[in-house]
Amino acid sequence: MTEQIDLHTHSACSDGAFTPQQLIEKAAQNRVVAMALCDHDNIDGVEPARQAGHQRGIDVISGVELSCVWKAFKDIHLLGYGFDPRHPRLNEELRAFQQFRRQRNALIVEKINERLQQRGLQSICYEKVAERAGGTIGRPHIAMELMAAGYAKTVEEAFIKYLTPCNIAKKFFPVDEAMALIHDAGGVAVLAHPPYISRDPDVMTTLLDDLTALGLQGVEVYNNGANCDEIEWYLTQIRLRGLFATGGSDFHGIEDGGAELGKIRAIGSIPYNCYTTLREVLASRGEQ
Repeated sequence: MTEQIDLHTHSACSDGAFTPQQLIEKAAQNRVVAMALCDHDNIDGVEPARQAGHQRGIDVISGVELSCVWKAFKDIHLLGYGFDPRHPRLNEELRAFQQFRRQRNALIVEKINERLQQRGLQSICYEKVAERAGGTIGRPHIAMELMAAGYAKTVEEAFIKYLTPCNIAKKFFPVDEAMALIHDAGGVAVLAHPPYISRDPDVMTTLLDDLTALGLQGVEVYNNGANCDEIEWYLTQIRLRGLFATGGSDFHGIEDGGAELGKIRAIGSIPYNCYTTLREVLASRGEQ
């Protein structure tokens, strides 16, 4: 089995199933030699993952996945890489974001419990959800608690029956502010899994032009939402704009059907040069 890389993974510090340390062990078992932890709007797991990675011989790059809006686009995900995890403003902004998330998820649990009570079922406990998360609580943690209580068999069923109808709107970063925040902290900005935004080439051409003008440096070309034709199309688009390609599985550890560390469905192993190119870009900036 060849060495693998994975530049988009999640831990229990946002909405993954495994602690940063457990994630590194999983990565080692899959022969991953370089990776980035990109928790949602949270960098609490970066240092623990780095320490665990050092012990296992895995190069862990600092990462984050920011939830953004831009014009008519309501949920663009922006990946930041190679920033300083101790950067004061980055930490301040993310702490405020996490506080909102805590309030939001508590309110979602309240709405779910109202629904359960209407059906004559016992409420789920928010404290147990928080314990399950171990960090920033995400809706998948609520789904796991619903499954543990026997109210859903899968994460997907939990969302259909409870989380989607009981949802409360998320908070988002304006994408230009998110890019500036990543750059100020010494990092580079990359667009995550673009097929999940739109599969319309005209829409994505305009969006890529907008984001490149704002300072976008890369695109997650190799992702689990892309087929082979889309990968080729995005490779052409980034060449036209002077951007670089990254790749990641978006592994959470709770996906129905699974996402495999170091691989994407369309082509298998994520190209190793995604990692070497990212390292070159970061070195040219004089950053980690």
